[in-house]
Amino acid sequence: MVETTKSATDLQDRMLDALNTVIDPELGCDVVNLGLIYGLSMVDHVATVTMTLTTMGCPISDVLEQMIDNALTALPEVTSVQINLVWEPAWNIDKMSRYARIALGVH
Repeated sequence: MVETTKSATDLQDRMLDALNTVIDPELGCDVVNLGLIYGLSMVDHVATVTMTLTTMGCPISDVLEQMIDNALTALPEVTSVQINLVWEPAWNIDKMSRYARIALGVH
């Protein structure tokens, strides 16, 4: 995550808010509430997003990456985005927020 100074915390909150606008087109829920975002960092105006996908063969991974890039580069501090796609820990429905579970009917 971004370092924990007040301004860094504010930036991280704004980055998460931006990522809340990235809706997975297949599931209709944002990537943050789906639990796909594992970490955020920023060095020299480059935002790095550590994330996973719901499945390894996710057919919309390129679409999600472009949506994430667009959302984060809209922030004035971000000039580019690096996506670090990881598979450990593996995603499962336990990573979803309560909001996502309700929205998708998973209880």
